[in-house]
Amino acid sequence: MEGKILIVDDQYGIRLLLYEVFSKEGYRTFQAANGKEALDIVKNVEPDIVLLDMKIPGMDGLEILKHIKKINRDIKVIMMTAYGELDMLKEASSYDVITHFTKPFDIDQIRLVVNEVMIGVR
Repeated sequence: MEGKILIVDDQYGIRLLLYEVFSKEGYRTFQAANGKEALDIVKNVEPDIVLLDMKIPGMDGLEILKHIKKINRDIKVIMMTAYGELDMLKEASSYDVITHFTKPFDIDQIRLVVNEVMIGVR
């Protein structure tokens, strides 16, 4: 069984980088630039892991996280942020977020965490 990863970030370059990295790892990888796209993919594809940016115009990462967990509590979420939004991260942790990464992040660290989480999902 191949794992499914959804990357949610309004920055195209970050989505593309993560898409390429995880596609090469053998995962089915999906991208969303906003909350609506992300939730449509969550409903239709049921990804195993969502890499979710905190700051997205329109619906922020925390709102998206809450909707994801309403759809399927078992989906694993890793938060990404360019800022140190400690209040948002604290609230996000109450929704069983695996971890968070601050941008700019170490791509090898994210790959390691995703691979470890995916082993537990399978």
